[in-house]
Amino acid sequence: MKQLVIVAPEGDNNLSSITGAYEIFCKANAYWKERGKQEPFLIQVAGISGEVEFNMGLFKVRPHTRLSMIAKADLIIIPSLNHNYDQALEGNGPLMNWLSDQYKNGAEIATICTGAFILAAAGLLDGKKCSTHWSVAEKFRTMFPTVNLQTDKLITDECGIYTNGGAYSFLNLMIYLVEKYYDRQTAIYCSKVFQVEIDRVSQSEFTIFSGQKKHDDEMVWQAQAYIEDNLAEKMTVEELAAKLNVGRRNFDRRFIKATGNTPVEYSQRVKIEAAKKAFETNRKTINEVMYEVGYSDVKAFREVFKKISGMSPQEYKRKYYKDA
Repeated sequence: MKQLVIVAPEGDNNLSSITGAYEIFCKANAYWKERGKQEPFLIQVAGISGEVEFNMGLFKVRPHTRLSMIAKADLIIIPSLNHNYDQALEGNGPLMNWLSDQYKNGAEIATICTGAFILAAAGLLDGKKCSTHWSVAEKFRTMFPTVNLQTDKLITDECGIYTNGGAYSFLNLMIYLVEKYYDRQTAIYCSKVFQVEIDRVSQSEFTIFSGQKKHDDEMVWQAQAYIEDNLAEKMTVEELAAKLNVGRRNFDRRFIKATGNTPVEYSQRVKIEAAKKAFETNRKTINEVMYEVGYSDVKAFREVFKKISGMSPQEYKRKYYKDA
């Protein structure tokens, strides 16, 4: 029987992703057994210490065992962390060492939401694809520049390491892993029991773009402010660079370094975020919103909107506008 270890990290972290993962895999084991097959996993919650507090002491988890007692795991699940990452990483040094040893010995590892910070700090994501919650993407890129962060992806799967997007989308990752380790039938069963949409691949529609402002380049701040305050204006990158008295090549270089986006990508994301808010809150037509955010070509607007949000303008409005 294989060993599935769900980690209970030190610190006031996320309880739901521990209990959710535990319940789904226990249900998968039970369903497997009902079909006359041997349960594939011994499922254990393990921690550095014998008791971990959550939600400021409101809940306590008493792990089945300690990490130091597990010589070899086959699949490890790391839950999401609280948003004090420096504190979370500082308090989980032994966990990171244990993860590195287990991965070298053949274990596969899945991280939930901000649990990716633990895996990245352990050096196991260097050069690999990774997803995490869209709201912490800027912080993650700053801390771990060698990781290929892809926050549009709901799930990444590379070299025995799985990551996923934010919050309760971890349920989709659990269904994905059930299909991988059990079979499609068990995954469908679990998706129906827990009412989790199966085969979801993107978290783009849930992203709220607020701009990447955590840098110290005054010129880029000015460029960002101009883009955000002049949505309908059709100004080229060359014209914006000239307005700020910067050469085009230097402008592009500094903008990408500060934000992680090209000026064109940043402008597109700002415009599409404004369009999304408009679709969510009023009766304006697709064309009216399109013109308001600076597009005059319907085909181009639809293509950019779908690229960034994962769905067409019509689909988005139908889904999120109450009176649609």
